[in-house]
Amino acid sequence: MNEEFNREQSTKTNNEKNTFSMLISGVAGGLIAALFTGGIFLTQLDDSQDTASHTPEDTEQTTEEEVVPTTNLSTNNTNSISGAVEKVSDAVVGISNVQQVSLWEEANAAGTGSGVVYKKDGEYAYVVTNNHVVEGAQQVEVILTNGEHIDAEVLGADALTDLAVLRIPSEQITTVAELGSSEEITVGDTAIAIGNPLGTEFAGSVTQGIISGLDRAVDIDLNSDGQPDWTTNVIQTDAAINPGNSGGALINSKGQLIGINSMKIAQATVEGIGFAIPISDAEPVIEQLETDGEVVRPFMGISAVDLSTVPARHVQETLKLDESVENGIVVAKVQANSPAENAGLQQYDVITKVNDTAISSMLDLKTYLYRETKIGDEVTVTFYRDGNIQTATMTLDEQENL
Repeated sequence: MNEEFNREQSTKTNNEKNTFSMLISGVAGGLIAALFTGGIFLTQLDDSQDTASHTPEDTEQTTEEEVVPTTNLSTNNTNSISGAVEKVSDAVVGISNVQQVSLWEEANAAGTGSGVVYKKDGEYAYVVTNNHVVEGAQQVEVILTNGEHIDAEVLGADALTDLAVLRIPSEQITTVAELGSSEEITVGDTAIAIGNPLGTEFAGSVTQGIISGLDRAVDIDLNSDGQPDWTTNVIQTDAAINPGNSGGALINSKGQLIGINSMKIAQATVEGIGFAIPISDAEPVIEQLETDGEVVRPFMGISAVDLSTVPARHVQETLKLDESVENGIVVAKVQANSPAENAGLQQYDVITKVNDTAISSMLDLKTYLYRETKIGDEVTVTFYRDGNIQTATMTLDEQENL
């Protein structure tokens, strides 16, 4: 009887562990090489000329017209805004993505977006835009503010940060945007968006708002499988950003470029929530795309989930963690021949530190690896296995392309 009871208990324990294994693998979604989750789930702007966004945005109908009394307002702010816009507007260009649908049809513009001239060097000028604006293009054209169309060469594009760099002849380029610092902006600062909403018909449109939030974590689903493939850091603004604004400029009151407009929340119940890639985050990516044509990243070779998402019963029974361990990431899978495998990491290891930096989430890990390390660096990983704290040393390798 005791043997039968022990067999039942062993079967129950194995079933529970298998269930947890399936759960953690499912949550990880098979993401390899430290791809990250967390934050709100969004889509990028659809920059075709005849749609409003990936998610249709209902138009609110106003049944009553409210009369608001006018007051005498100072024009100082308006003058400041117009001066900032004048300083940079000619550096904001249109981008036309030309694609051939079939062998029997002529190539046509599949969509339009915006871009910003950030550099002029000798015979060439360089334009930054969004990756999704030029993705899939057989040909890319830059449309200047004087209406001229110029063939552009795509030097490089990066899907994870949604950035791309184009090169064009510099003869007709008269204005280059001055780069500001997104690290110096604060919530409530003036934000001005410039771009081409809904195509070239409204080229050079300007909208004004404020910086609504900083360091927003937004999930990016690159392959439309419902699982986030990357988490990006963005600036939130209520300056109107519409399809066609993608890749355009977000500037401050001094006319300095502080962000690259990229996405918005497109829901009937949401108004005035748009996002831009901070220029301070974009600069190193732009430099790599300009010189190397791609962005290379260090990686560990794991997929993982946040410890905070694991049911309490499995934290105690499967991971065998003490109550004092509250934060970390649980390894769901280790990629073969990766730095993590070479360092001896295993499924269910709970990583709490990389070097001296605490890791509470996948976003923490991504932020540290991407901003603080480089390929070839040796890092020390602190983790728990079966409730016991351990350390391992690994040499970071190059992030594989998705």
